[in-house]
Amino acid sequence: MVQAITDTNFNTETDEGVVLVDFWATWCGPCRMQSPIVEALDDEMGDQVKFAKMDVDDNPETARQFGIMSIPTLMIKKDGKIVEQLVGYTPKENLEEILNRYI
Repeated sequence: MVQAITDTNFNTETDEGVVLVDFWATWCGPCRMQSPIVEALDDEMGDQVKFAKMDVDDNPETARQFGIMSIPTLMIKKDGKIVEQLVGYTPKENLEEILNRYI
């Protein structure tokens, strides 16, 4: 299950291993298209990659800190460092290929 994270626990939840953070909002149509893909990849790759979601309306500080201006934005971190940032809808095959580079 994809974990919901907040401004408060963002750093502690994304500082180890490979982590994909889905920045989203309930009103965002493309976010609703991206969400099932993130959930499917969590089912398939959850033992190698941690998957998390952050609602930008409820957690604006982290989004502001990283300059998230459009959603969905998918941020991939490895050992606490941002290695990829994808803006807009990303197909499953593309996202899986990108994640495989870091595991």
